[in-house]
Amino acid sequence: MDKKVFVIIVTYNGARWIDKNITSLLQSDYPVRIIVVDNKSTDNSVQLLQKYPQIDLILSDENLGFGKANNIAMQKAMAQGADYLFLLNQDAWVFNDTIGNLVSKMEADSKTGLLSPRHYGSDGITPDAGFATYYSRKTGEEKGIATVPFVNAAAWMLSRACVEKVGYFEPLFGHYGEDRNYCDRVAYHGFTIGIDTDSKIIHDRVIARNFTKDLTQSKYKVLSALINPAYPLASAYARALRETVGLPKYFSTFYGAGKAAKMLMALTAYYLKFLINPSPVKRARKNAL
Repeated sequence: MDKKVFVIIVTYNGARWIDKNITSLLQSDYPVRIIVVDNKSTDNSVQLLQKYPQIDLILSDENLGFGKANNIAMQKAMAQGADYLFLLNQDAWVFNDTIGNLVSKMEADSKTGLLSPRHYGSDGITPDAGFATYYSRKTGEEKGIATVPFVNAAAWMLSRACVEKVGYFEPLFGHYGEDRNYCDRVAYHGFTIGIDTDSKIIHDRVIARNFTKDLTQSKYKVLSALINPAYPLASAYARALRETVGLPKYFSTFYGAGKAAKMLMALTAYYLKFLINPSPVKRARKNAL
């Protein structure tokens, strides 16, 4: 009997990808149910999505960001008896056997809580650069699953047991960082994070570096260190302080001393905010247990 797989997609001004994204899911050899949360797109994303009666479309009144929008659909899917949740980026699409392969691997090992396919660029041949970095950090490989400490959330298959234990995305994150925090919590609760070497998706993106984006991601790396439940609170603050100091040093290679100093000031202020008022950190850590 097929397991209930709910595909969850968050869209925002993603009209150029929607048809490839949705069509690939409808052509999947493994049957899926699709929930889309649109984050108040200003292009014609909603009109394109409304062409597909198979979609459960949720229209947000505001741009909630990645994590909060996913949470809405994840909770709905769980309430409808989902066995697996497949979180898929709007700029990605699957192959006919992607979903079935992932389910088969996860059914074979209940400790696999989060499983990702391989990510390829738009040509279908070149590995996505960011994904290649995460895959290179694998700690082992067995039965077609490479165990990794982290993989970005462009295409996550989550088991029901994992979601029931780990919960949903931490709302302190806006956009970026929530996937790293979720992986920390998956590992904390004893589930493994893996990459299925027999499955793949196309992730049609170009990674572009800019200071504002790197600063935002750096703030969320500090936050991830603070609320990682694997470490006692004092240790978490020490780790976050190391990130606060170390990240500007790393980025000085790309931006020079002036912008590195600007980043250091911004991260220090961000860190001190949670040192002066630790309540949000304590709340997030408590919710992660």
